[in-house]
Amino acid sequence: MNSYDLFEELESNADKEKAIKMSKYMRNQFSFLGVQATTRKKISTVYFKEAKKKKLIDWQFINECWDKPYREAQYIATDYLNKMKDFLVLEDVARIRVLIENKSWWDTVDGLHRVIGSIVFNFPELNKMMIEWSLDESIWLRRVAINHQMYRKDRMNVELLEAIIVNNLRQNEFFINKAIGWVLRDYSKVNPEWVEQFIKTHKNNLSQLSISEGSKYI
Repeated sequence: MNSYDLFEELESNADKEKAIKMSKYMRNQFSFLGVQATTRKKISTVYFKEAKKKKLIDWQFINECWDKPYREAQYIATDYLNKMKDFLVLEDVARIRVLIENKSWWDTVDGLHRVIGSIVFNFPELNKMMIEWSLDESIWLRRVAINHQMYRKDRMNVELLEAIIVNNLRQNEFFINKAIGWVLRDYSKVNPEWVEQFIKTHKNNLSQLSISEGSKYI
C-alpha cells in the first residue's frame, strides 16, 4: 500500500471550513483536514483492497497514521484495522493498546473496541486481560473492556460481561456510564430478560444514564 499517495489524496480534499467545524465538535482537541467520512472511506477503500491481499497487518502504516497531525489519519488507521481484523494475532494487542492510550478520545477508542473484541474472541485466554483493563486507571481501556463484546449477540460471554460491568459500578465518569448503557442495550436485543434482571439487581449502583440507555429496548 502506497501510504504517500493515500495521504496526498486525503490532503488534496481538505476543506478549511469543515475542518473548523469538525475540530469544534471534538472540543478543539484535534486538528482536522475537513475531509468527511464518506470521502475518506471512498479514498481509502482502493488502498485497503490492495492491502487485504497481503493478509498481514502493516504496523508501519498504522504508526504513520497515528503520527500525522490531522485526525482523519487516525480514522484511516482504525478503519484499516477493522478491515484487517481477521489477520490480527495475539501479539497485536500490545500495539493496539498503545493506540488506545495515545491521542485518546471516544472517536478512535470506539473505532478500536471491535478490533480488540475480534482478537479476544479468537484468543479467549485474553478474557483475563479484559478484566484487568476493566480495572485500569485509564477510562479508555475500561471503556474498551466494557464494549469489546458489542454486537456478539448470542455469542456473548455473559459471565465476562457481568464481571466487567460490576468492576465499573458507582462511577461518575460519563464515558464509562455511557459505555455500560450501550452494551446493555445491545445485549437486550437478544437477551432482554438477562439485562432486565441485571439492571434490577444493580439499580442502586448503576448510573441513571446506564439504566436509561440499557433499558431502551426492554
